[in-house]
Amino acid sequence: VETVDNLLTEFTDEDELGESSRTFDLSSVDGDDDAPVIRLVRLIISEAVKARASDIHIEPLENRLRIRYRVDGRCVEVDSPPKRLQNSIISRVKIMSGMHIEEKRLPQDGRIRIRVRGKEIDIRVSSLPASHGESVVLRLLDKENVLVGVEKLGFHESDRLRFEKIIKRPNGIFLVTGPTGSGKTTTLYSALNELNRPDRKIITAEDPVEYNISGINQCEVRERIEMTFGRILRAMLRQAPNIILVGEIRDVEAAEIAIQAALTGHLVFSTLHTNDAPSAITRLVDMQVAPFLVASSVQAVMAQRLVRVICNDCREAYEPDQKMVMAVGLTEQQLEGHELSHGVGCRMCNNSGYHGRTGVFELMEMTRQLREMAFRVEPTNVIRDQARRSGMVTLQEDGVRKILAGITTVEEVAAHAQRDVVLS
Repeated sequence: VETVDNLLTEFTDEDELGESSRTFDLSSVDGDDDAPVIRLVRLIISEAVKARASDIHIEPLENRLRIRYRVDGRCVEVDSPPKRLQNSIISRVKIMSGMHIEEKRLPQDGRIRIRVRGKEIDIRVSSLPASHGESVVLRLLDKENVLVGVEKLGFHESDRLRFEKIIKRPNGIFLVTGPTGSGKTTTLYSALNELNRPDRKIITAEDPVEYNISGINQCEVRERIEMTFGRILRAMLRQAPNIILVGEIRDVEAAEIAIQAALTGHLVFSTLHTNDAPSAITRLVDMQVAPFLVASSVQAVMAQRLVRVICNDCREAYEPDQKMVMAVGLTEQQLEGHELSHGVGCRMCNNSGYHGRTGVFELMEMTRQLREMAFRVEPTNVIRDQARRSGMVTLQEDGVRKILAGITTVEEVAAHAQRDVVLS
């Protein structure tokens, strides 16, 4: 079995020079060349896929080269090659991704498409010049992890039924909110996949297009040539779509065009960065969108987070810290008759106690009362109170449901779905 350690024995003194002519000439991406640096980079990627990593971080430090995989949202350091191979490895990645190998002063972006472990994987690559060399991040885009089906996103049954009903409406805006890495793209792509039929035209505006979906017209934002969200949206409306996805509402121009599209018979999906679902209404008004447009166009807002799932191979009962229990709002009545679980760590979960992640959701469906509040520009806390009276389950409450169901731990909900978490 090929490992990083036994591959390193094949490097000669010539390779210690870093960016040698040999490294520069490694332009084959199809695996025909068996040079050690090519095999090493392939192995790093292959092992990341095996570990279910979402990202590979290649980080030049002062005295060493650090390689970390991001697994279930956490960075895990893995066996790293010596510092002397830093330039060779980074150059190889830049060649594979179509970057300019000589340019080391400016950030660059690139893409790689490979087949590894029987899977077609798209890799989005970014480089950033840093103090001790170029930091490179490879984001592994596995379509199988995104087009998972609505039933596998982690919804409670009642929320899933409401979600499916909302996304099948003929028009209006459906917003998904949350920080970067909270699963918004997976949720929206799963919704589009559910709606993707031959009798519907679906167009997306994304920055960038992360996953290619068969049957959907996907457009990529290119700010350098003024191909902005607003410009794409205006052109979209002349294409007679039924459904539109706007990757993110960043400014009033994109917001107003998206709202006009919703009011003229289109179903529009998009994302915002807010702490919770009710805050999205206030955010749109803060962006100078007219309150009456917000009130009349938004069908629903859903906030979400990702929490790690307890590993089934090392699960056992435990008593969490009482401060954590209080932090997530668990009461003695709720705990009665429930045995809480956590993972102690094993080979299957890399000793983390967790294996995979699931969503925690807060789905706010716009009622007549909520539309009136949006029109009057009521404060967020007033909108939140009314949404809860109308049946909205908060992020924290959905997290508690998943704790009691043995899906995740108190610690995970406290870290990611606690009521007063502030997004950075």
